[in-house]
Amino acid sequence: MPKKTFAPFSFNMKSLLAGATVVAASLALVMPAAAADDYPERPINMVVGFGTGGSADRLARIMSGYIAEEIGVPVQVTNRPGAGTQVASNYVLNMPDDGYTTYASTFAPYLANSILTGGANFSVDDFSYINFQWFDLDLIAANKDSGYEDLPSLLEAIREERGQVRGAVVQGSAGHLMIRLLLEEAGIPQENLNLVTYNSGGEARSAVAGGQVDFVSISAQGSEGIREFLTPLAIVSDERIDQWDAPPINEALAPMDLDVPVLQGSMRGFAVTSEVERQHPERFEALASAIQSALARKDVQEHLERNEMGGVWIGPERANELMRENYAVFEKYAHLLN
Repeated sequence: MPKKTFAPFSFNMKSLLAGATVVAASLALVMPAAAADDYPERPINMVVGFGTGGSADRLARIMSGYIAEEIGVPVQVTNRPGAGTQVASNYVLNMPDDGYTTYASTFAPYLANSILTGGANFSVDDFSYINFQWFDLDLIAANKDSGYEDLPSLLEAIREERGQVRGAVVQGSAGHLMIRLLLEEAGIPQENLNLVTYNSGGEARSAVAGGQVDFVSISAQGSEGIREFLTPLAIVSDERIDQWDAPPINEALAPMDLDVPVLQGSMRGFAVTSEVERQHPERFEALASAIQSALARKDVQEHLERNEMGGVWIGPERANELMRENYAVFEKYAHLLN
């Protein structure tokens, strides 16, 4: 099959974080969290767009306590999984725009896919993104007992053994799109793969670790807990990473003479409705300042590092820019998820 060349649609991590401050090392000045109108006067509800155990849930539960310390009231975490985060998005949008409901999620790519393929009746501009603090790459890995030692052997098995190979992805994720894209570019019918979709990363990881599926395509950071059950096949990146002994995706595909676009995996952080920022800018500022202040703390950075989570502060302006850029990329390939 002739090799195809793609324009570079990937988000290089350095450019992703252009202008970002790695807060553990370089935040010197942090705005006070206090705001006018005595906000907040009661607990804040932090809605998570996934079930318990996934990366977004773990991030929310770690950060909620520290944000509470900075803003001065409890921050309660509520999980509302379903429909690729559409359930949580609609819930947040239907709550009063008063700053007492925040949204914690893996916004990219799930929010974009809710709109592009899930029939959502909202847009990315209906939310104001306070910060993306954890960026991740995707990992394609096989269960260690599956017999698959490299990506070409997995793809050829899908080609030759229709319906026999089982894969796990989170519905609407970059990992989901990556698998669909791999099959399309390799000329393998999509129906040849028995692909199981899950509502959370925890569920998908449990499936591959337990042998219910043969492989998984999912965020790399957060998969360390099941490392002993996996044979890594490829990292969706332009270069190798220290955490996983796996070739970059196009290096892994070289024996098949294939080349695919490298899709940005995940952008995790916090948001509110755009109406909160419009109607109550001082409350939006208070939430942003509390998150920034939490990320400036050494103990928070150490806690995040122990749990292998990101902890950068890029701020609302850059976060909103990145969300729109990510949406444009996934809009180009959304037909593969229909």
